[in-house]
Amino acid sequence: MSETTHTGPVLAADGTPLKKSLARALRVEKMRALLMIAPLLLFVMFSFIWPIGEMLFRSVDNREVGEVLPKTVAVLKDWDGTSGELPDETVYQAFTADMLVAIDAKQHTKLGRRLNFEKTGISSLFRKSGRKIKKLDLETDGPFKEALIKIDKKWGDVETWKAIQTHSVNYTNGYYLNAIDMQRTPEGVAVQSESKRIMMTLFKRTLWMSLVITGMCVLLGYPVAWILANLPARSANLLMILVLLPFWTSLLVRTSAWKVMLQQQGVINEVLVWLGLVATDDRLVIINNATGTVIAMTHILLPFMILPMYSVMQTIQPTYLRAAKSLGATNWTAFWRVYFPQSIPGIGAGSILVFILSIGYYITPEIVGGAKGVFISNRIAYHISISGNWGLAAALGAILLAAVLVLYWAYDKIVGIDNVKLG
Repeated sequence: MSETTHTGPVLAADGTPLKKSLARALRVEKMRALLMIAPLLLFVMFSFIWPIGEMLFRSVDNREVGEVLPKTVAVLKDWDGTSGELPDETVYQAFTADMLVAIDAKQHTKLGRRLNFEKTGISSLFRKSGRKIKKLDLETDGPFKEALIKIDKKWGDVETWKAIQTHSVNYTNGYYLNAIDMQRTPEGVAVQSESKRIMMTLFKRTLWMSLVITGMCVLLGYPVAWILANLPARSANLLMILVLLPFWTSLLVRTSAWKVMLQQQGVINEVLVWLGLVATDDRLVIINNATGTVIAMTHILLPFMILPMYSVMQTIQPTYLRAAKSLGATNWTAFWRVYFPQSIPGIGAGSILVFILSIGYYITPEIVGGAKGVFISNRIAYHISISGNWGLAAALGAILLAAVLVLYWAYDKIVGIDNVKLG
């Protein structure tokens, strides 16, 4: 009986090599899987990645000066701002030409507002000078150096031109320097004046108070989560409603209620005076300071700590504790050596959640924190909604994001992010 040896490639039913057919089928499956998650990827892209990218770009974008004053920026490059002498006529003529175009496009006030972030008073200078510069004629009204100084004496101030020259680059680190109490100057990087050094104080306060709030939530939330996990289902469900009740009330309403309770004539002080624990003239000052912020935010964020811990504690078998006690362990030893280590993943999950939420809060600190209890997020909100300095707000947000990522990395190295569980 003869044997036939087949040395060629194994073929599929349609005659193509089996290896090629399997690779094609695998590609089709991958494409189907990609199409199924494509809507989610697009949602994440436009709701999360795109805004972060836009924020990072705004923190270095500085094209306003170059776009509004292109001729001025070009000739100012050759001017030595550190000499103490004013620019020559060429700069003034180029500036007048740029301003005439900018005034027609109504861009000069936008430019003034941008430069006002770096040097106070430039916004009003551009706004007031714009009405008079509009009347100048490039053909007949020279020399423009004298004309501009006649319009406003600040055009004869070297510092005004230094500000324009220093901040005429398209991409700048100035916003980040301002975010850490530094500034760009013609001579290089310099420290802000003492009256303007507030950002680093706010960063330190935000991180410290967020850690305090997280610690308070752990101390208050752990017993509640333990009780919920060890009660019968009927009683646990009733108490869980009380834990979830704050979610059904507006954040603004809860914060306003704390403002009423914490003030010196509020509920807490009145009760303490009635009990004789505090004198009428020595009421506690627990509003418009860090204490008020910690109390209010601990109450608001406490459910976010309880829920992860409760879900993890539900998975801990009671038989473990009984086994430890049967081997001679006391209640405390059984808890500390057996129960607590198994609940650490819930503490880790709740701590990360509460900490990240707390550093981004600004409504509660704004209402109950006063001058000593506000966070860096309040400053970000101020620059976005009031001052219009979006570049600085973006830089502050980027630094805050970087700080969170560093702390997340440190937590992963010390505890291990794989140990974090939600149930």
